[in-house]
Amino acid sequence: MSAENQPTIEDLEVARTKLKEVLERWDNYDGNNPDKYKAAIADAKVLVHDLETKLKAAGVLELTEEEKLFKVLDRQFPNAGSRDVVEYDGRKFQRRFTPVATSVSGKTVRAWRPYWVEVPA
Repeated sequence: MSAENQPTIEDLEVARTKLKEVLERWDNYDGNNPDKYKAAIADAKVLVHDLETKLKAAGVLELTEEEKLFKVLDRQFPNAGSRDVVEYDGRKFQRRFTPVATSVSGKTVRAWRPYWVEVPA
């Protein structure tokens, strides 16, 4: 990362490459340890997610149309909790979260990805 702690596109590409490499190692693993590489995969996923989030927030990466809507909803409803339903522009949306990565045991979520789902009126 740069001196100001702002990640760069190069940082993201390095992180994506590391994630791809660890996923390939897992795909090629023929041992009998089902947890092999799980921690490394989780670390790599969290890093990629974190870098993408920071780069999009800084305007370095372009947001998709869906992400632009999510950003508007986040600003309008900053205190919306999981499963809360809000109304915006005549449409209803529900706040949801999905895990980016979990611990090896699967019991602890390492990072969450927030999103919105349009629900029928």
